[in-house]
Amino acid sequence: MKSLLLAVLVLTLFDLRAADDRKHSSCSSPLEDSGPVSETAFSATAPRFNAEEAYSAHMPEHLRSDACRAIAFQMQKYLTKAESKWSSAKVPAARLSESEYVDTLENSCSQSWENYGVKEVGGVKRFAGPGLKSQETMSVMMTGGPWPARLYKLCHSYLGEFGEEQIYEEYRRRPAALAEFLCSEEQRACTRLSDTKGKNLNKAKALLSEL
Repeated sequence: MKSLLLAVLVLTLFDLRAADDRKHSSCSSPLEDSGPVSETAFSATAPRFNAEEAYSAHMPEHLRSDACRAIAFQMQKYLTKAESKWSSAKVPAARLSESEYVDTLENSCSQSWENYGVKEVGGVKRFAGPGLKSQETMSVMMTGGPWPARLYKLCHSYLGEFGEEQIYEEYRRRPAALAEFLCSEEQRACTRLSDTKGKNLNKAKALLSEL
């Protein structure tokens, strides 16, 4: 009986350690450099998805922070382009009307999202695409599939949660900090997920040491 319990704890410890490594790594900010990838260690392989990543209608929790920053980048890009159209006819950095910024944000969410996908480097899955540091990493990126629909859905959820007016006001106040406004809760949720995995890992270690 003791041998069986030991075997179960060892397997649990292994699973938790692997999950903790994946979640912790994917919570790191996409805006931070992860350092150069060694050419001798580089292996270009397509990411392997678990059931949630492959079939869920929702964005997996550990990828939401990356996805949110991609969405914030696109919102900023679309708003900047819309304002630049009017800057020559009116004044520099002209303010958009309500109907203009509502349409612009709606268009940013309703795009194809074809330039975004998921990469796996060193066993860690990260969103990659314009505006994300993971775009610069050499590896195979899986685009298409469920990812465009998930980005579409998540983007529209932010419009519903914050409202176009508040998002535009934040953009006008600090254009480059739109991701900080939209994604702070996503980053906190990802960190909480990592903390929970870490606590479970420590519990399993403690039980194993008592046997």
